[in-house]
Amino acid sequence: MRTLLVLRHGKSDWDATFGDDEQRPLAKRGKDAAKRIGLFITNAGVAPDVCFTSPAARARDTLDLARKSGQWETSVQENRLLYEGGVSSIINLVRETDRRVSTVLLAGHEPTSSNLVSSLIGGGRLRFPTAGVACIQFTSAWSDIGPNTGELRWFVIPKMLE
Repeated sequence: MRTLLVLRHGKSDWDATFGDDEQRPLAKRGKDAAKRIGLFITNAGVAPDVCFTSPAARARDTLDLARKSGQWETSVQENRLLYEGGVSSIINLVRETDRRVSTVLLAGHEPTSSNLVSSLIGGGRLRFPTAGVACIQFTSAWSDIGPNTGELRWFVIPKMLE
């Protein structure tokens, strides 16, 4: 069994001073939500073995806060595909995961997060709020995942954890 966690970055701070879109930071609400989601993931028993994140500050920081809160000992790899790539390129990224890895987390953005989940589970329409996380399971190897090959196990948003 393979598990993919798709995590949208936390609420960003539009009032902060930042250069370009990639540098936009998290708001306090986004930081708090990231911590709650990280702890939830650990308590759900699906702490990731490998994490991939968008290079955008808000995605990296969401992942970092979730990792610390959930106490995950995992590697993190930054990948531009999670910032500017489409669903098929992200699926290809996941397909390259080592077969010994059981759980992967992707930290990214909308609308790609909801489009990715919808594709992998064969349809449906999700509204991915900030710091929301979806858990998808696959019975196949990472190299065989694609559209309509996963099963949505759960979808949690921070408000559910207050």
